Amino acid sequence: MIGLLFVDDEEGVRRSVVRALKKEPYRILTAPDGKQAIVAAKRHLSHIGVVVSDYKMPGLNGLETLRIIAAINPEITRILLTGYATMNAAIRATNEGLDGFLTKPFDNIVLRTRIREILIRKRLKQFIPPQVYEQIRNDPAVMMPARKRVTVLFCDIRGFTAMSKSTSPEKIAALLNEDYFAPFGEIAYRHNGTVDKHMGDCIMIVYGAPVPHDNDPENAVRSAIEMQKTARAANEKLAGRNGLRLHIGIGICTGEVVTGVFGSLRKREFTALGMPVNIAARLEKIAGPGEILVSENTYLEARGFPAERLVPDVRVKGIKGPLRVYRIAT
Repeated sequence: MIGLLFVDDEEGVRRSVVRALKKEPYRILTAPDGKQAIVAAKRHLSHIGVVVSDYKMPGLNGLETLRIIAAINPEITRILLTGYATMNAAIRATNEGLDGFLTKPFDNIVLRTRIREILIRKRLKQFIPPQVYEQIRNDPAVMMPARKRVTVLFCDIRGFTAMSKSTSPEKIAALLNEDYFAPFGEIAYRHNGTVDKHMGDCIMIVYGAPVPHDNDPENAVRSAIEMQKTARAANEKLAGRNGLRLHIGIGICTGEVVTGVFGSLRKREFTALGMPVNIAARLEKIAGPGEILVSENTYLEARGFPAERLVPDVRVKGIKGPLRVYRIAT
């Protein structure tokens, strides 16, 4: 459960907010001033995810309080509560790095909606498709830790280490950002995939979390096919550029994982953990340039894609017996 710290010197306002948010998925803490809010932020360092602070308070004002709390934990979502008379201060504060502001007097429904919207926007907009973001905005509970059946895709550039040694950093950066990360990310978004992370030249994409779809395995395979076509088109453009090339290997697996937001105080991310992730990574490692290797359950659930079974079966550490693996025709 996300911890929410509400800071206001008026006891009646604090009580009103606690009542307004009692059905929301927050553990609510309150403080009557900035000094006590900072103490609470330190005491509950790993639990508080949101701080809402009134602007006008005795001693430290809300902006000063939120600045100090940000130094304690920069990942906390910070929201300034202000009256219309101090609106300019709120706008200035937002421009200076706060995540949002609310105005007094507030309606309870508006309060709940705005806090939810600001929190979710901060956490999700950078790594999920817009259509998925809208679904999560309507139901933030989908971000809570849970077991889900997903399809995981890993892709990686073959020969990248050798290529990076013989090419300038500027050209490598342009290759990764313009010809690889950007177009592949857009492909994932179009097929309802969540770009989980970039690890060097490897991309991990999850289909089915945080929001599941009936055709997640199919979406993953379609993405992989489009990625290989995109890589081939990029290679035609790159021909003759000092050996720059995009030879991509892709591995895909479907199964049950644990999803949620994991990490330290300064770095958190939504991700999936479990054996399907390990298998997809393993299949990506053994895939040759231009190949898409998928687990048997992905092949069966995606349905209708021409493929051939690899012989012999593949062995993966941590799993008893070999796995049936299929190569998707591209």
